[in-house]
Amino acid sequence: MSPRISPLRATAAAVALCGLLAGCAGTSASENGQGGDANRFISGDGNVTEYKPAGRTGVQGVTGELLDGKPFKLADLKGKVVVVNFWASWCAPCRGEAPSLQHVYTENKDKGVEFLGVNFKDSKANAEAFERKFKITYPSLFDADGQVTLAFREVPPSAIPSTLVLDRQGRVAARIIGATTYSKLNPLVAKVAAEK
Repeated sequence: MSPRISPLRATAAAVALCGLLAGCAGTSASENGQGGDANRFISGDGNVTEYKPAGRTGVQGVTGELLDGKPFKLADLKGKVVVVNFWASWCAPCRGEAPSLQHVYTENKDKGVEFLGVNFKDSKANAEAFERKFKITYPSLFDADGQVTLAFREVPPSAIPSTLVLDRQGRVAARIIGATTYSKLNPLVAKVAAEK
């Protein structure tokens, strides 16, 4: 039996997903989605929001299938800092930030930091080709229908790409709307990883 969601939260989640799927809210939409159809993404400006520990929201019930077909539960990573990046192979800013994400992952993976991609509104073949091209070594959930992304409705990503940094309790400590860079993401990860 699934938990009940209040009408206000359901509406907020629907608006956020609508923005991701169709570019119907917020800033300018650019570049066609998968297959050149009418799906568009909102291009964020790389704005960073940090949340103090007392005001952080937990992320619950994130499960799905990785691109390699294995099942995944975000709850299994509790106790680690987790960087969650929402991306798609058809998204030009995602291609631009991919090397920076891999660089930050490589530098932090031995410090109790995990990375998880969420591949949004994409084909599996294109997503796998993207990972090969950019030599991405961390796992990604395959989210062709947007259901995984909805699980983040409490602090929605709001754009493709977007990146969330989760603290060791599984709460959102920072959010980047739009493409990120090494110099923007690495200090955020280090700051959250240093928390006791």
